[in-house]
Amino acid sequence: MKKMITIQTSNFSFLLSSKTMIVLINLLIIQIILFWLSLSLGKTFDPLTSLKVLLGQGSMKDNLSIIHLRMPRVIIACLIGSALAVSGAILQGMIKNSLASPNVIGISGGASVAAISYITLFPAASIQFLPIVAFVGALINGMIIYFLAWKGGISPIRLVLIGIGMSAVSTAMTTMMIVMGPPHIASKSMTWLTGSIYGASWTQVYIYLPWIIVFLPAAFLLLRSLNVTQLGDDIAIGVGSPLQKQRIIFFIIAVALAGSAVAIGGTIAFVGLMAPHIARKLVGPGFGGVLPTSALIGSIIVMLSDLIGRTAFQPISIPVGVFTSAIGAPFFIYLLLKKTR
Repeated sequence: MKKMITIQTSNFSFLLSSKTMIVLINLLIIQIILFWLSLSLGKTFDPLTSLKVLLGQGSMKDNLSIIHLRMPRVIIACLIGSALAVSGAILQGMIKNSLASPNVIGISGGASVAAISYITLFPAASIQFLPIVAFVGALINGMIIYFLAWKGGISPIRLVLIGIGMSAVSTAMTTMMIVMGPPHIASKSMTWLTGSIYGASWTQVYIYLPWIIVFLPAAFLLLRSLNVTQLGDDIAIGVGSPLQKQRIIFFIIAVALAGSAVAIGGTIAFVGLMAPHIARKLVGPGFGGVLPTSALIGSIIVMLSDLIGRTAFQPISIPVGVFTSAIGAPFFIYLLLKKTR
């Protein structure tokens, strides 16, 4: 019999098995080690220097290299990975389709169109507003998908199929904006679209952090509602769950997490697809375990991809999205074939 751990306050509660806690602790240790390695690996591997810097005993040169150049990039990778993974887990739970993810159903595409349009049309504008612009684009795309999929309620299959179509439309619109824009903006936009966190700064961390602080805890606060939806629409409604209202709330949270991640890191594909699947394999289907496990796995995937892209091909830095796509595309085909069978 599994031992269960209850996390409860006056407003919410959820259960975690002892197995889930062990998995979360192990993933957290891996994340911390990877964070430290990402700070230490550069032209040379010097873990002692990075440790001294973290303890406040590093030289001015080391502080510049690690604190001001590497650390913002690693933190951004960690936050983006967690946001995309949780967004994917919410969409898969809400739609009840294992193929759902922000980039597959068009949410990331809407954010990309808005962000590229903002960069192209307002090149001198402040980057501070980019997450808001991307969120609005993702939300508009999401609302169109939701409206077209509505027929006396939301059908998960309709939502996925229409989302795939909207994703294709968004890709075409993004390409059109790049072609119409000036050459130097086009080059910058293409690099951004591949999913790159090169040149991440503390300014971007401060811009992005409020989105994580607001919407990531909101996802965890609604865990019980997400679990109820897995029982089926009739049962969920029968136990008093306001199903359509909850789906709209889930959708807004997923859009906010994915849209803001795209604004900062570009289109880092398939993290929202892979991380929830790996999480369910490790801890089972309950969202009390799946969401925090997905968040840790997503951050590990993006941090590891960025570390490989930054160090394995020096002096060239490969965008993180190249590695996530190289792993995620075959993974998506495998899931599609498995689901078809």
